[in-house]
Amino acid sequence: MPSSPPAFSSPIAGMSRQLVVVVAPHWDSTVARLQRFARAGSDGDWQPVGPAIAVSLGRAGLAWGRGLHPAVDGRGKREGDGCAPAGVFAITALFGDALDSPLARAARLPYLAATLELKAIDDPASAHYNRIVDQSVVVPDWASCEDMLRPDERYAIGAVVAHNAEPPVPGAGSCIFLHVWAGPGVPTAGCTAMALADMSEIAGWLDASAAPLLVQLPLAEYAARRAAWGLPNCSMPMR
Repeated sequence: MPSSPPAFSSPIAGMSRQLVVVVAPHWDSTVARLQRFARAGSDGDWQPVGPAIAVSLGRAGLAWGRGLHPAVDGRGKREGDGCAPAGVFAITALFGDALDSPLARAARLPYLAATLELKAIDDPASAHYNRIVDQSVVVPDWASCEDMLRPDERYAIGAVVAHNAEPPVPGAGSCIFLHVWAGPGVPTAGCTAMALADMSEIAGWLDASAAPLLVQLPLAEYAARRAAWGLPNCSMPMR
């Protein structure tokens, strides 16, 4: 059963004109469908943008994240749990493996070019937990991190999802991205992943002036909150 939506105002009301909506069949699903939506103004009707696409989620499905949505009862995301965060989250930056590329030049969100020194910190004991930092300009205090420059194409293009962001709670999950998948249906450690062509198209579409948000929920939770949160009608096939 979906948890009851609390009587709070919508986490998207009056702020966003771009939504990336990810809906999964169930809490434990490792695959989902993604649909983009846009509206002309903060109180306009949401219109779909492009086709719905397949995405991969965390190997353990979904758990409630820390974002713009009100706190709800249920399993919360934790560091290393293999869950992708459920809820509503700002999309705050892009990243890629090229300093000078068509995406880097045209990006309408802040763009981080991956280098050997660029690290995503997943150690809850670090002062830089859940941050992407250049280790050449900060004092490393972490026991573990992710390399943002990878030998595969997983982080060739991606976007930063503001889960557990301001301020980060140690152990509540870190380094959540939209990024390129290892392959169709292959789950992630907690991010939302997709084909390279799809990630490239989404990255080129995202615009800071439209305050883009990720809305990521199981289907029953989405349906329970759609009216109260002002979410678009979601008729994506769950397959």
